[in-house]
Amino acid sequence: MNQFSVKFLAALFFAAIIYLINFNFGLISTAEPENDQIYTSTAVQQDVPKAADRPIRTLRDFNNAFVELAEATSPAVVTVFTSQTIRQRAPRSLFDEFFGFDPFSRPGQGQQQPQEREFRRSGQGSGFIVSADGYILTNNHVVQNADSVYVRTQDNREFTAKIVGTDPGTDIAVLKVEARNMPMLRLGDSDELRIGEWVMAVGSPLSESLAHTVTQGIVSAKGRANIQLIDLEDFIQTDAAINPGNSGGPLLNLDGEVVGINTAIASRSGGFQGIGFAIPSNIAQRVMTSIIETGRVVRAYLGVSGENLDQTMAQGFGLESARGALVNMVMEGSPAEKAGLKEGDIILEMNGQIVQNFNQLRANIATKVPGTVVRMKVNRDGETVNLNVILAEMPEDIIADADQSTQESRLGFTVKEFTREDAGRYNLNPGLNGVLVTAVDTESEAYMRGLREGDLIIAVNRRAVRNVQEFNQQAGSIAAGDVALLQAVRANSRMFISFRVRE
Repeated sequence: MNQFSVKFLAALFFAAIIYLINFNFGLISTAEPENDQIYTSTAVQQDVPKAADRPIRTLRDFNNAFVELAEATSPAVVTVFTSQTIRQRAPRSLFDEFFGFDPFSRPGQGQQQPQEREFRRSGQGSGFIVSADGYILTNNHVVQNADSVYVRTQDNREFTAKIVGTDPGTDIAVLKVEARNMPMLRLGDSDELRIGEWVMAVGSPLSESLAHTVTQGIVSAKGRANIQLIDLEDFIQTDAAINPGNSGGPLLNLDGEVVGINTAIASRSGGFQGIGFAIPSNIAQRVMTSIIETGRVVRAYLGVSGENLDQTMAQGFGLESARGALVNMVMEGSPAEKAGLKEGDIILEMNGQIVQNFNQLRANIATKVPGTVVRMKVNRDGETVNLNVILAEMPEDIIADADQSTQESRLGFTVKEFTREDAGRYNLNPGLNGVLVTAVDTESEAYMRGLREGDLIIAVNRRAVRNVQEFNQQAGSIAAGDVALLQAVRANSRMFISFRVRE
C-alpha cells in the first residue's frame, strides 16, 4: 500500500468518525413578534416565544448553532453609558489640615477655606432588553450613583435611560427607555442549568469599540459563594470570556434564553483568566418583577444565621456528607422561630430540593415572595424533623445590616456609630464626629495600608462623615477599582489611609 493510500484511508476514517458524532443542541427561533404586537412589562416573560429545537448532526451544524444564536440575541443587548458628577475639596496645607492654621500663610489671611472642584466621571457596562416596551436589566454597580444613563443598541440607536430601581444586595438594576417594539430576550430557568452545559456571553468589554463582543464556554460550577462581591451570593461560574465592561450583559443557553447576568471575574491580573461569575436568572427575575411592580425589592426572610458544613463538622453531627445548612442562631419573633427551627438544626432539604450549603439556602429564600410556605426537612440530634415555614417580609433593620455587609465586602472592614463609651475605650475625643472601625479583614488592602479596629473615620475622599448613613453614601459612591481616601483618628492622632476598592 503506497503512502497516498495510507493518508487517504486515514482521512476517510477520520471523516467517518466526525460524521457519526451526533450533537443534540437546541437552536433559538429567530422569528420576531408581529409588528403590531406590543408587550407590556407584566406580560413580557409569558409572551416571549420559546425557541424551537432541531438536531445538530455535524460539526458545521454545531458551528452554525452559535452563529445563529449570536445573530438572534445580539440585537437585544445594549451598551450602557453612565456619567457622574464628582465634587472634591481641594486639599489645604498639611499644617492647616492637622493644626488648624498655616504658619506660612500671609498675615491677616487667616484659615484657608477649602475650595471645591467638580469633574465628570464616565462609565460603561452592558445590559439587555427584557420587554418590547423598553425594560432593561443590568448590574447595580454599572449604574450606581450615576447622574445620567443612556444606552446604545447594536444598530447604533441611543436612548436616555431611567433607573427604575436597584438592589445592591443582588447587584441588579432595572432601567427603562421610552421605546416600542424593541428586540428582547427571554429569561430562562437557571435552576435547570447543568454543569458542563454550553453558554454564550454577549457584552461590551473594555471599550465601546468592542461593543457586542460574543464569547462562548461552559458552565463550570453553580452555587459559588464567598466571593465577597455582594450580600446574596449564588453565582454561576463560567469559562466564557468576561472582562470589565461585560458587567450586566447576558449569559445565554443554546435556546437563546438568559440564564445569568455576567457580573464579575476572578483574576490576579485584572483581565480574564478563565473564571467568570454570573447572577442566576431566577434571582434576576424575582428582583426585576418586584422593582417593576412595587418600585422596590420586597424580599422574604427566614430569620436565622448559620454556616456551611465541612466534613469534620458533618461527622460531629453524625451526618454522612457535608451537605446542608447549619443553624447557629434563630431570631426572636422570626418565621424560623414561629415554625419551630432551633439552634443546631441542620436544614437538609427545602421544598424537596437538597440544600447544599447555607449560602444556597439564603439565596433561595431571597427569591421567594413574603407569605410563601416552604417545606423544610431538618436533622435535629440525629432525628428527621419536617417543618412548614411561612416566610415574612424582611424588616428594615435587617436590610440596613445587609447594606453594611455589602460595604464590608467592597472595602474590607466594618463600621458602627461612634459613642462616648467607644471614646473612652479607644482613647478618642468624644466630641469628634465619625464612624468607628469594628473589624478589618487582615487580607484586605485597607488592613495592609494600616487601618485597624478602633480607628475613627472622620472623612471619605475629603468629605466629612458624621454617621454610618453618611459613610455608606460616600463609600458607596466609589467605583470598584477606584481609590478610597480615608481620614482617620487613632488615639487623637490623625492620619490618611488610601486603598483601592475591591472589584
